[in-house]
Amino acid sequence: MGKLKKITSRLFKTGSKPKIGNGLYASLEELMDMRKFAGYLQTSRKIKSFSTQVGDIRSVFKGRGIEMEEIREYAFGDDVRDIDWRVTARKEKPYTKIYLEERDREIYAWLDLSPLMLFGSSCELKAVTAAKIAALLGWVSLNNKDRFGCVIFDGRQSWLFKAKNDRAYLAAVLKKTAEVSLGALSNTEISAEEKVRSLKWLQANAKSKASVFLISSFGGWGAEFEHEIAALTQKSRLFLINVFDKLEEKAPTAGQYMAEYRGQKLILDSSNKTYRKEYAAYFAQKHEQQVVFCRRLGCRMIDFSSEMSFIGGLKIFQRKS
Repeated sequence: MGKLKKITSRLFKTGSKPKIGNGLYASLEELMDMRKFAGYLQTSRKIKSFSTQVGDIRSVFKGRGIEMEEIREYAFGDDVRDIDWRVTARKEKPYTKIYLEERDREIYAWLDLSPLMLFGSSCELKAVTAAKIAALLGWVSLNNKDRFGCVIFDGRQSWLFKAKNDRAYLAAVLKKTAEVSLGALSNTEISAEEKVRSLKWLQANAKSKASVFLISSFGGWGAEFEHEIAALTQKSRLFLINVFDKLEEKAPTAGQYMAEYRGQKLILDSSNKTYRKEYAAYFAQKHEQQVVFCRRLGCRMIDFSSEMSFIGGLKIFQRKS
């Protein structure tokens, strides 16, 4: 069988304390530090296009206000829905209406820290990436004077934080996120009933026209979950942030690998080209089905690799600006 390459689960052992920032759990320091990215996203006016991984995080905060500020010549990139046809006909060139940006909006995040998120083949667990994204949304909301709320789901229970615009309140949300992130490492339970309950909490508390982000790897996607997504799209602008690991997207390089969890061992042989092709096709097909479903409902799925650093993401923004 040859020399085996080994993939080990990076699980937290009870009684030991992992180092801060080791990728196993999201520390409070890491979540508080995400505010430096929020400031960049808020003040970078010249950035108009973004990567497919994190591009919509900023753009969703720029809503179409109800108070018109001015009428000016149409510029490339303006929303065609805002063209003032009367002025355009009179001036014989396109003019567009500019609205004051809406304020006091609600931003909600549903954060999945269940056992299905406790996987990471290189940089950090998917749960850590998800927690950082939720923190980023919180800081951007605070900077934009929007109200931020969060539902944290760890697989067996949920915590609801209603939307507020308050720095101390956001710090409390991030502190709880860090606590749940650490505790989730020793959790192996997933309750489908609690998952649905947490999504219903979100529906009941998010006001109409709120921007709602579901941050998860969306494992266990099924008819009941689709029903809850459909219900959320009826009253909110819904975005699904799909956090994935590179090892889920495609098989590792050709070789034999041993995975071990709770004493059970499984050997995977990726030497076969057909196997690697089918492996990648399975992920792609499942992902495409989810994207098509979201498109049909009018919401959007955004892919975010747990390998991509936030600093690397900002460099992508700068190259595309």
